[in-house]
Amino acid sequence: MTTPAALRPAGDPDAVLEALDPEQREVARALQGPVRVLAGAGTGKTRALTHRIAHGALAGAWQPTQVLAVTFTARAAAEMRTRLRDLGVPGVQARTFHAAALRQLQYFWPQAVGGALPPLVEHKAQLVAQAASRLRLRVDRAAVRDLSAEVEWAKVGMLTPDAYVEEARRRGRSAPAGLDHLAAARVLRGYEEVKTDRGVIDFEDVLLLTVGILEEREDVARTVRSQYRHLVVDEYQDVSGLQQRLLELWLGERDDVCVVGDASQTIYSFAGADPRHLLDFDQRHPGTTTVRLVRDYRSTPQVVGLANGLLDRAPRAATRARVELVAQRPPGPAPEFWENADDDAEAARVASWVADRIAEGHPASEIAVLFRTNSQSEPLEQALSARGVGYLLRGGERFFARKEVRDAVLLLRGAARSDDGEQPLGALVRDVLSGAGWSEQAPSGSGAVRERWESLQALVALADDVAAARPEDRLPQLVAELDERAQAQHAPVVEGVTLASLHAAKGLEWDAVVLVGLSEGLVPISFAADDADAVEEERRLLYVGVTRARERLVCSWTLSRTPGGRASRKPSRFLDGLRPASGSDAVPGRAGGGGRGGRSGRRGATLSRCRTCGEPLTTAAARKTGRCEDCPPTYDEGVFEALREWRSRTASEAKVPAYVVFTDATLVAVAEARPVDAAGLAAIAGIGPAKLDKYGESVLAVLAAGA
Repeated sequence: MTTPAALRPAGDPDAVLEALDPEQREVARALQGPVRVLAGAGTGKTRALTHRIAHGALAGAWQPTQVLAVTFTARAAAEMRTRLRDLGVPGVQARTFHAAALRQLQYFWPQAVGGALPPLVEHKAQLVAQAASRLRLRVDRAAVRDLSAEVEWAKVGMLTPDAYVEEARRRGRSAPAGLDHLAAARVLRGYEEVKTDRGVIDFEDVLLLTVGILEEREDVARTVRSQYRHLVVDEYQDVSGLQQRLLELWLGERDDVCVVGDASQTIYSFAGADPRHLLDFDQRHPGTTTVRLVRDYRSTPQVVGLANGLLDRAPRAATRARVELVAQRPPGPAPEFWENADDDAEAARVASWVADRIAEGHPASEIAVLFRTNSQSEPLEQALSARGVGYLLRGGERFFARKEVRDAVLLLRGAARSDDGEQPLGALVRDVLSGAGWSEQAPSGSGAVRERWESLQALVALADDVAAARPEDRLPQLVAELDERAQAQHAPVVEGVTLASLHAAKGLEWDAVVLVGLSEGLVPISFAADDADAVEEERRLLYVGVTRARERLVCSWTLSRTPGGRASRKPSRFLDGLRPASGSDAVPGRAGGGGRGGRSGRRGATLSRCRTCGEPLTTAAARKTGRCEDCPPTYDEGVFEALREWRSRTASEAKVPAYVVFTDATLVAVAEARPVDAAGLAAIAGIGPAKLDKYGESVLAVLAAGA
């Protein structure tokens, strides 16, 4: 007879197992030999890991102090320690790779090398800048950041400066900061010389020196291996070659190691992450027990279906060891797909949607807007500020707080004093910003230099927009507008909607997520287009974004960058077959392992065929109204114009763009339906509870007057 868990003594190993699902329980019971856990997004991998450690300790198979669990962030390590304490198993060493290595290095340095461990520098920038200066290279702050990242990439790959050149070329990796690979290698060599002259070490040296001591001093290696008999590695898809070497030295000839990861979430290869360590683990460790965690407890079947659909369309070679998620939550709303005329319209629509969710009672902190590059935050910051919605920018500075933007505004302010009106505004701004590093051609590759250019390009685009909308405005008026925008976005915020890049969102989750800018050239990013491996990493990046959402998900893209611009953009190739009207195999609501869940995301999609003749709609204006320009409207034009006039007055009074009140497509739907009460109005796409409460009576009055 089984004793109920509530009647068992504290610390019962069987009670620990009962809290797990079958696959998690299999992980917890696999206490011997090499174990590989392929854990999909939202499948409870941390729960499985901590319960495995607790089960081993409570069953008497392990001593907690002899367990070393390593992960990639201090936050994740702290969460693991907290969970283990709650399970009654204190004493486990849960640390990041660097923290674990630093602790060992500090302890063994006096006996292995002698003296005190050299000081650790937390930031490379000053040393890299000095190395470049010695080589008479002119580099700015952005270039120094990119060179610092390249130093890190070379060191975690255990590459000498000479080997760096060959490996970077072999991988097709662009040289940083506008240099060639040979010049970058000279900076790498110079950086090491500067560091030696100053008698300091960096974070990569912590790992390299620990590896060196463990390789050269067998007595030290024996001591470490006797202390840590059981190794656990989280986020194993992100380990670098250097971290893998350190793990091998910690392990020695033993095989008591458990690794956990998801190759479909490998998004840091630019920093040295290599998923092959996870994929080939069973080849390096014969007899490996492999367990797949597939039950997704985070997201609804509709979100899980879209995530699975993304990976379904990846090349087979790119999905080796892939986990097919099976949703465990009740059904929710179908993902929405938005096609927008331009970036400003997209930002306004996002801000309106977010404001509606907050008005419905959703906490702002449970909503996120995610984008591919940091430069995409500016219109979103502006639109949210205009709606009075607080926001938090994660993983980056606010647009107007960035140094390159502040410097550019100073240059424009100085030039405004001598603006004689001879040059067109756009040309003048381009001339001024060329002194801040802007050029007509975007820099190749990613990194700080590219991000700086994109920030300056956003200012150039704004100047073009101002010139088109207000031809009489000159540089002083543009600078005044920039000041107003900056002031509006620096309002103090306690709690707000999260704005973050897709990379910065890794490891986080929200109830509602809006993915913006899902156009070719952004997702996948333009500089990845010629590299099949880079394109697949972009797919995985979008997969990470999709799987951040618990309940509501919006996928949005634009046809043009600026209002009135040529509609030359296309939706991301990754959405083909998933978004409405993008193929007969569209499955936006399919849930992994559970059939179809809910309707397609039609409510948020822009109409793609004429309401009257059924022909495809080829222009942004036609898509907004839902009919060809040559087809007669299916509504009373007098009613529609009355609604437009009401919208114009309302927007003017609120000092917001007209489309923030209602889009043309929503007005067309209202004019067609001619509802007579609030219930009929609420049934129209684009009119949520917040807008119904705010505008419902006025709209019904306009309709009644036109009856």
